[in-house]
Amino acid sequence: MGMDAIPIGVLFATTIIVVMSSIWAGFRLGHTAHRRSVNEKESAISTAATAILTLAGFILAFTFSIVSDRYDTRISLVRDEANVIGTAKLRSDFLPEPDRSQAAGLFKEYVDLRLDAVQSHDFDKIKIALTESGRIQHQLWDMAVRNARKDLNSDIGALYIASLNELIDIHASRVAVGLHVRIPGGIWLALYALVILGMVVIGYQAAIAGSSKQSWAMPLLAFSFSLVIALIISLDRPQSDFITVSQRPLEDLRASMAAGFDAR
Repeated sequence: MGMDAIPIGVLFATTIIVVMSSIWAGFRLGHTAHRRSVNEKESAISTAATAILTLAGFILAFTFSIVSDRYDTRISLVRDEANVIGTAKLRSDFLPEPDRSQAAGLFKEYVDLRLDAVQSHDFDKIKIALTESGRIQHQLWDMAVRNARKDLNSDIGALYIASLNELIDIHASRVAVGLHVRIPGGIWLALYALVILGMVVIGYQAAIAGSSKQSWAMPLLAFSFSLVIALIISLDRPQSDFITVSQRPLEDLRASMAAGFDAR
């Protein structure tokens, strides 16, 4: 999946190198320009650097806001999904045997699949789990429809089918928010372009100011920008193992299901 195949640590180190290289390139350009024309004013360069870095900061803040809101949404969806699965499981107890026992086993398998896939941080396992989740949803739905047809006026049957509808809907929402909705490539391009331009101008300004070598503050600047970008990338990745979405609601649900099976 493009950049997703590159470890965050590698992207972080690469970003530091790109930023430092940009500062160095600006520094060399500034020294060359300063030798040719000692009349170039530092104030004009400072104004340009401030404007570019302000734009870069705005894009960073905007992008971070996007991924932060999406992270909160993913947390809410985990909690909502656990509630929906738990409700559907309870309503399946009204099914006649052997469907009741089969449904209980399918719900337990469903929760196990989703937890194991997410906690593995392996995109291939996530794709397999999505396929298996769809299979279980079809089995549960077919079972509910078959029993509903025996009594079309059953309020309990209608409630159970409504729960399955919610389960399927929230599954689609988790897939969309967690896997498909990502920061557009155009935003990444603009962000990196502004950061690179800003670093070039900073290096240029340092040289115009008469500095004979780059300040020790430059690596700190490169580290700071790279750290924020790496944080945004981590929040944007569904399979990131650096910043993860807590699956505690589903873990608690699995524990309660296991306790129910043991009680039987």
